[in-house]
Amino acid sequence: MSNTPVTLLGLGAMGKALATAFLTNGHPTTVWNRTPEKADPLVALGAVRADDVVAAVSASELVIACIWDYASVEETLKPAAAALKGRTLVNLTNGTPGQARRMAAWADEHGITYVDGGIMAIPPGIGTEQAFLVYSGAREAFDAYLPVLERLGAARFVGTDPGLAALYDIALLSGMYGQFMGVMQALAMTSAAGVPADEFTPLLTAWLEAMATSIPRFAEQIASGDHSQHVVSNLAMQTAGYGNLLAASEEQGVRPVFHTALQELMVRRTAEGYGADDLTSIVELMKIEK
Repeated sequence: MSNTPVTLLGLGAMGKALATAFLTNGHPTTVWNRTPEKADPLVALGAVRADDVVAAVSASELVIACIWDYASVEETLKPAAAALKGRTLVNLTNGTPGQARRMAAWADEHGITYVDGGIMAIPPGIGTEQAFLVYSGAREAFDAYLPVLERLGAARFVGTDPGLAALYDIALLSGMYGQFMGVMQALAMTSAAGVPADEFTPLLTAWLEAMATSIPRFAEQIASGDHSQHVVSNLAMQTAGYGNLLAASEEQGVRPVFHTALQELMVRRTAEGYGADDLTSIVELMKIEK
């Protein structure tokens, strides 16, 4: 398995990072991209440039796709379906659970073993201790190619439902972007007031690290649906003070666009009589009734 050949479809920034990780670990690597010259740096490292998709997938039993979106994956792979038959396709393209399940169904119809994956790293982090990837779908294929997949980062199998990796991926990114929104709001406010970034940023970092310890409690409350247990600061109290975040932002000439949606949910949930609950109670308003 140490020298397992790999085919990599898609040579954007992430695709190049994936291919480089395989090459530097001794895997014969075939690459393909719509723009052939993107493969030049990889060819210099020893990669084989395929002239077309059929030739690319025919070169390896393990085919990894990391393309723009699922529509692009479908467009790329459908003409090569016959060549993919009997091979394992690991799709690391970002998308939704529904898209992953539909792709898995298409693969099954064509005799292709399918594994979906989500990359939790930026391109420079691939192959380092900072990177981890989540996978779902065909467990036997994941187990068989685990030593190869671990060249990219820590590999976590989350279930046989092909859509689970995409769900984990999007949920993790949701947490990341939520944090980023708060960070940008905080930095915009302090910057507008002339506070030196090197003075404020260490405090912000330490505060976020401390608040991250609340995540397990939040997860327990949301999973159980009981938001009244282990309450530290109840919703009514937090709602009363939350308006200051909006007012202070506006005083600094910064629009509180990231705060308004949360405030709306907090005010509504408190008005409905759940002020004694924890902040997680607002999740009940976020659910879409089916």
